[in-house]
Amino acid sequence: MNLERSTKQRAPFDAGRLDALLRARDVAALLATSPHNVRYLLGGYRFFLYDRLDPIGPSRYLPVVGYVPERLGDAFYVGAGNEAWGTDAQPLWVPSVEHRSWGTTDAALAAAEALRARGLERATIGVEPAYVPADAMAVLTRELPSASFVDVGPDLDELRAVKSAAELEILRGASRAVVEAMLATFAAVDVGMSTREVAERLRQEETLRGLTFAYCLVATGRSHARAPSDRRIEPGGVLSLDSGADRLGYTADLTRMGIAGEPSARHRELLAEVDAVQQAARAAVIAGRRGGDLFDAVGEVIGELPDGPRMSFLAHGTGLLTHEAPRLTDTGSPPYPATHRDRDLVAGMVLSIETHVADPALGFVKLEDTLIVTEDGGEPVGDAGRGWNPLGR
Repeated sequence: MNLERSTKQRAPFDAGRLDALLRARDVAALLATSPHNVRYLLGGYRFFLYDRLDPIGPSRYLPVVGYVPERLGDAFYVGAGNEAWGTDAQPLWVPSVEHRSWGTTDAALAAAEALRARGLERATIGVEPAYVPADAMAVLTRELPSASFVDVGPDLDELRAVKSAAELEILRGASRAVVEAMLATFAAVDVGMSTREVAERLRQEETLRGLTFAYCLVATGRSHARAPSDRRIEPGGVLSLDSGADRLGYTADLTRMGIAGEPSARHRELLAEVDAVQQAARAAVIAGRRGGDLFDAVGEVIGELPDGPRMSFLAHGTGLLTHEAPRLTDTGSPPYPATHRDRDLVAGMVLSIETHVADPALGFVKLEDTLIVTEDGGEPVGDAGRGWNPLGR
């Protein structure tokens, strides 16, 4: 089914910026297939039926957004055969919507036909190689033998790096909700509970706050292992909660600390050192400052701390992905090219900054905060609960 729609509605992203990025690569058309970029280019839309479970019989759901630079009227979308349920409820801006795909090869065939209809069968086509299944790519190359295909994943990363006001508001709300869920979890759990039970309680608290739970890295006692397990909270033990959860696809990623009892002087000292590193990072976050300066500022502080040699720091972009542009280091986990290390931070970028120390006596101690880059500095969001939070009260 092909639905022709009005082109009066503007694209829900910076089309001029995307056009410039694609022109610089001589890309004549784009086929977006990753869940995050499809969602982004469609202004937040994702078909609810296959949002979390995408197998369709022997194949899988593969939505495709087609985009032609400077020709908004030629944009198209290929969705599932039953996806009218979704687009009727949330109409799309793209002029052409086809609900005809029951698998990866169907989607690729429809996309190839759409490109041919637009006279682009010999063009340079931008694709996302990590998100194009082998059978779908085989169909594209068979149907468009004179076309060439290039990786535009980095260009789409660049497009998403600076968030709109609406995106920032989603991330603010998601970050606050994650921290609220953590504080509620600290209050609800106590000595004797397993970290698996703690993670489940956090999942419930996040769900109650309108979030979609992604993961909980949880450590207690002297253990530095952070996978949910049968390990139980002991009297006086620390509890580290590091969780990612999303709202409308945007991921909030923060860490807070709890303790089963009163924190000792050593507990306070160690968390204060971790926070000193975080504060140094915060002070370096401002629009117009070189991205790599953040790591330089942190390195100076870590070098002066008693526990500095055992500390680890990381800063990464966050948004529709937990590690997206700006990418400031190539030594983090996971590693990737530091494409923004020597470039200036831009207002509207969002950073997650995190510092931890794996102490042999106290356990895993960490803080992770979210900052929005502004012209005046870094705006912290979800900033509650950064001290020692008591368990069970």
